[in-house]
Amino acid sequence: MKKIFVALSMVAFLAACDDSSSAENNEPTTLSSIEEEGSSSSSSVTSAGSVTLSSSSLLLSDEGVLSRSSSSETKTESSSSEKLSETSSCSEDDDEYSSSSVILATPCKTETEDNCEYGTLLDDRDGQTYKTVKIGNQWWMAENLNYADSVKTPSLLKRNWCYNNESDSCSKYGRLYTWAAAIDSVALATDADNPQDCGYGKTCKLPEKVQGICPEGWHLPTQSEWYTLFKAVDGQSNAGTVLKSQTGWNDNGNGTDAFGFSALPAGHRYNEDNFIYVGSSDDFWSATKFQTDDAYSMYLGSSLVIAGLSYTHVYFGYSVRCVKD
Repeated sequence: MKKIFVALSMVAFLAACDDSSSAENNEPTTLSSIEEEGSSSSSSVTSAGSVTLSSSSLLLSDEGVLSRSSSSETKTESSSSEKLSETSSCSEDDDEYSSSSVILATPCKTETEDNCEYGTLLDDRDGQTYKTVKIGNQWWMAENLNYADSVKTPSLLKRNWCYNNESDSCSKYGRLYTWAAAIDSVALATDADNPQDCGYGKTCKLPEKVQGICPEGWHLPTQSEWYTLFKAVDGQSNAGTVLKSQTGWNDNGNGTDAFGFSALPAGHRYNEDNFIYVGSSDDFWSATKFQTDDAYSMYLGSSLVIAGLSYTHVYFGYSVRCVKD
């Protein structure tokens, strides 16, 4: 009964975020401490009384802050020193998110019919083609990026992986990238007009649009653009259900894929070739930095109807979805 109450409380908390277009930007209040890139990490939720939400690794603190444990040992609350936490906040006062120009999309896909507006994206760098879909007034990749040429793009060197280092996983789920790889940190550092030294242990002010490792004409979405997507699909509290694919998720966690986003449970790379949560979660980078060693990402989980937007450590290996310029 307690778990059910917590689940309902979290949905209500996020629904309140959806309905507030002019709320104050309350930054997350907990932050994990990392000593060096790739090392074992330890952190804890700062408030007492955190409880496990269903079978997922999400924790709701007494202050109503959403946190996610990312231990390779367990998907529930534990005392392991390898537990990481992420927190999500109601920072939706961004002009783009609250703007009346955001178009509320109409569900276009059911289990039997598919009337979504699709396109294709040819990546000239390696010849791969990706399915794309229009949701509201945005065009999104409908598949995870699978680009890996570290000669053309040095930022990718030793900063991208297939899940469990198995090539079949890349074919199915796309690749997993660190945040430095996702933003193409080498290209930013060598930019003649606005050089920025970004990545782990670096503080930088990124340009308004970051192409990152996305193909020409596309870019890595900002925190604001993820919120625009949530608004288009009628709110963050329901986004997890409608953005997840209709198959592939554990624990009866499949979504409706009502808008053709088709998110699969790609899992992520924790550290030192420790891969976790395939089948039960997917995380997508944003181009928005939170603090020196953290950036914002979008999270989907098997047992969640919501979609989370939280900050996380930049050396994690996460998926990339690009949005059209």
